[in-house]
Amino acid sequence: MSFGAADPAGATGVQADLAAFSALSCTGLAVTTALLIGDSAHVEDMQDIDPDWVADQARLVLEDMTMAAFKVGAITNIEQVAAIAEILSDYPDAPLILDPFSSRLPQPSDDDAEELLTAIRQLLVPQATLVMLSQVELGRLAETWRESGDGGESDAETEATLESDVEHLLALGCEYVLVTGTQAGNTLANTLYGADGVISSDAWQHLAGPFIGAGGTLSAALTAFMARGAEVPEAVAAAQEYTVGALAHAQRYGMGKLVPNRFFHFEMPS
Repeated sequence: MSFGAADPAGATGVQADLAAFSALSCTGLAVTTALLIGDSAHVEDMQDIDPDWVADQARLVLEDMTMAAFKVGAITNIEQVAAIAEILSDYPDAPLILDPFSSRLPQPSDDDAEELLTAIRQLLVPQATLVMLSQVELGRLAETWRESGDGGESDAETEATLESDVEHLLALGCEYVLVTGTQAGNTLANTLYGADGVISSDAWQHLAGPFIGAGGTLSAALTAFMARGAEVPEAVAAAQEYTVGALAHAQRYGMGKLVPNRFFHFEMPS
């Protein structure tokens, strides 16, 4: 089950998640948190879904079906966070992938953003099997519990701060943290952390974009592999390989960004 925004372009949000789930042999169900007005280039507007509607969408389906895993994507307000957290608390044995950041959504005001991030940290992070976020997004979330730096940190200090922030998230109760876009020499890597520190750090060749929905593809694939019974390190490795393939075969459907081809492995060679 995926909680997230409904994107008419199908590039992000629940439509994109359902495509990835299907491509990876999982049946996906969607709970919509927002309606977007946008295309493959940008989003012009967004309509929040009432938190009670969010909860009712999920509850009715959950009374009918059994869930193998959950993904929580974009959430637009603290009331939605509370509603989703209450629902997920009834399913502690199902893996939860938390990927709450989306650059595609209009950004809230500073005060609203801080309240939303604080609610996510307090209510959803402790329930998560894996929290996925970029190094920049980790810094934004960390501002809810620490003073902002002066911007003059050395590379070593930046790495120490990142590891300290990850340790804070793990101490809150989540089992793993996957930080995307970490520095690995002259390339960028995705680094998986657990209770004992770094579990893996996978560097990938840079692909020319610009892409839309790359991060959501990764978190959806993670959810699918874990729903099929993979352990977290195995799921992270497989999800990254799938995402790289989807990006390598990405297509530009309109005048905007490239959209990952989530069904690339079904295409027949020409």
